[in-house]
Amino acid sequence: MPSLKELKSRISSVKNTQKITRAMQMVAAAKLRKAQEAAEKSRPYADRIGNVISNLASSMQGAGDAPEMLVGNGKDETYLLVVATADRGLCGGFNTNIARKAREEITHLKQQGKTVKLFMIGKKGQDQLQRLYGDNVVEFLSLKEEKNIHAGIAQGIGRKITDMFEAGEFDVCKLIYSEFKNVMTQEPVAKTIIPAAADIATDETADAPAGPDLQGSIYTYEPDEAGILKVLLPRNINTQIYTALLENQAGEMGSKMTAMDNATRNAGDMIDKLTLTFNRTRQAQITSELIEIISGAEAL
Repeated sequence: MPSLKELKSRISSVKNTQKITRAMQMVAAAKLRKAQEAAEKSRPYADRIGNVISNLASSMQGAGDAPEMLVGNGKDETYLLVVATADRGLCGGFNTNIARKAREEITHLKQQGKTVKLFMIGKKGQDQLQRLYGDNVVEFLSLKEEKNIHAGIAQGIGRKITDMFEAGEFDVCKLIYSEFKNVMTQEPVAKTIIPAAADIATDETADAPAGPDLQGSIYTYEPDEAGILKVLLPRNINTQIYTALLENQAGEMGSKMTAMDNATRNAGDMIDKLTLTFNRTRQAQITSELIEIISGAEAL
């Protein structure tokens, strides 16, 4: 049985840990509100640009000059998986769930004989996938030094992906991240961003609206559809990446707040148990000393 000094030291240590977890919970809660607002505000723009591309794609069906970023290059042998996770831990199963989703995609593609390349965003995902799939990693980017997620980060990532596609380094690109639902729920998803038409087809299969409701109106485009898509498709990639990073940020804060709340509660339970053990041990020690005193007095 540990001594009273050891129990007292352990109680003090757990109390200090509880102060840290409570402070981290409060910080995460403060950051969550801002991150959630940013993620929710980005969704309508991402949905709208997807609707515009969907409408343009439907008008270009069968056209020979359709951009490869829209309809693909005719091959699907090499896949680039852009896996976005956090750079810090202590956020429950947030990073693990994204890494698990990535492993499922990799396993599924390899079973079909596809070549898989990984573009890692975030240190935690890199650490979890490095051991098994280190040879598949072609790019790694850490956002640990970035104080805020801004559009410039997404533009830089989107430019790298676009350059790789134009250089013929992959045929299909999927973005894997965690979609923020609420504080308790973050759902890992895999979204195809190149070719864009593949994601549109997936939305239509899921009974999602394929494009904006034109309400009987007829639109003409200036310049033509191909010219608009040439500018719009790279911007769509940037937008989808930016939205994914914001969703991840909100999910990370929500998961961290929940994890730190659970840690604070567990620390409180541990303090109660250690305090009870401390009091019982002290009472037993006092009782033992009294018995020794009484026994000695009777012996005299």
